[in-house]
Amino acid sequence: MTYWLAVGMSAVLTIVFVPVMQKIALKYGIVDRPNWRKIHNRPIPLMGGAALYVACVATIIAFQGITPLSLSITVGGALLVCIGLMDDASKSKGKDFPIWPRVIIYLGVSMIPLFFGIHMDGIMNPANGHFVGFPVWFDALGTIIWVFALINMINFIDGVDGLASGVCTLSSMTLFVTAFIKGQGDIGVTAIIIGGACIGFLIYNFHPARIFMGDAGATFLGYTLAVIAIDGAFKKATFITILVPLLALGLPILDTVIVMLRRLATGKGLHQADKLHTHHALMRWGLTQVQTVSFMYLIAALFSLLSILLLVMKG
Repeated sequence: MTYWLAVGMSAVLTIVFVPVMQKIALKYGIVDRPNWRKIHNRPIPLMGGAALYVACVATIIAFQGITPLSLSITVGGALLVCIGLMDDASKSKGKDFPIWPRVIIYLGVSMIPLFFGIHMDGIMNPANGHFVGFPVWFDALGTIIWVFALINMINFIDGVDGLASGVCTLSSMTLFVTAFIKGQGDIGVTAIIIGGACIGFLIYNFHPARIFMGDAGATFLGYTLAVIAIDGAFKKATFITILVPLLALGLPILDTVIVMLRRLATGKGLHQADKLHTHHALMRWGLTQVQTVSFMYLIAALFSLLSILLLVMKG
């Protein structure tokens, strides 16, 4: 019952807050304008990420109270939403927001879980079942890299109506099932809250989208999923089960690897925007937006199913 209430509350709050943010975005001209990289042909309101943040944080605190996980998500998410909204506002005016302020904030935010005691502890030795703790430096570095990478990876796939929100729905639900199987109730509730918010957002974001989550929403979701995975799926992982969160977030990870390899092959900067993403390639092959998103949903679902099967078989 708690899980149903949590997913329902986050979905309803998102459904309520999105139109509010939509009106604010239109009033102040914070919209995503068409250009050579964009698929849409009309300005679309941004600021959907702010609605996602408010809905998720309000629901998490309502069900979890003040905990290291809820504080980590609240504080880190607030910073990402702020810098993301600044980036979105800049883009709406036809300007490119500087890369370095974003990188600095992303790195700083990636360290926040460490301050709340959320980090990769170590791994179970399959030979004797003993827990092998990571050195402090390796533990901290691994946590920072994982969070920083997910912040960017989810942002990278947010290029087609409903893609990022749908993929995050599948990933969060997979992390929920993982937490449920491992008996991590608090992690499960947090994961399903993110899934509920994404479902509520999809009502407005699926093609034809009426609002975008923007960098604010994509980076917040990437960060939150990364922190949930560290506090849940990565806890006391074995050499096999450590693959579970990697597979749960397999689509954005795979897409990022492909894009980075393509950019290196073409001599482009790794941070420069382009049309080398998987969704761009699928649409060049003749798929519509809905067909492209549906195909990528299927791939994400297969990754999720594989991760759950791996966990069940290990158990």
